[in-house]
Amino acid sequence: MFAVLKTGGKQYKVQSGDVLRVEKLAADAGDTVQFNEILMVGDTIGTPNVAGAAVQAQVIDQIKGDKVIHFVKRRRKHSSKRTKGHRQQLTLVRVTEILAAGGEGTGVKAAIGAGSVASVASGVVAAKPAVAGGDDLKKLSGVGPAMEKKFHEAGITGYAQIAAWTPEQVAAMEERLGTKGKIEKEGWVEQAKTLAQG
Repeated sequence: MFAVLKTGGKQYKVQSGDVLRVEKLAADAGDTVQFNEILMVGDTIGTPNVAGAAVQAQVIDQIKGDKVIHFVKRRRKHSSKRTKGHRQQLTLVRVTEILAAGGEGTGVKAAIGAGSVASVASGVVAAKPAVAGGDDLKKLSGVGPAMEKKFHEAGITGYAQIAAWTPEQVAAMEERLGTKGKIEKEGWVEQAKTLAQG
């Protein structure tokens, strides 16, 4: 059986045993992670994701991609030139299992980007993709559809996750979202605690 998963803005067609180089994940070598954004499993096509489907993989190593040289030479400006180099941070994973159903109840850590604070929070990991449900984060003051999308991309889908943030995680999320003090100013953590209680 094969599946098509989405991670780091890219789509991968995988089978059990495949080795992938994906955008850097918040996981260490030897960890087992689960990809929850599954677009297709076998002949089942998602809308946009297949409900309950998941792909589990073991992290082999954190690596860097090949060096990319960006060279600019201007023809008429006295031979002005500029060189920039870049090596992308990647994670090497081996696909171990493809689940067509029951992926939300496995308890395996979700595969999320390395910049997300959800991986830092103890016991607060997004176990389901953002589109599969979660709380309506737009109920927080100052949060619109664009900010809610940024939360979902960071793996934050519920009030309980926001309510459990420590001051360090608030600072990390401020930097990731570029909100410049808005989390504390609007009181999102306190609002999330109230909304999580019902």
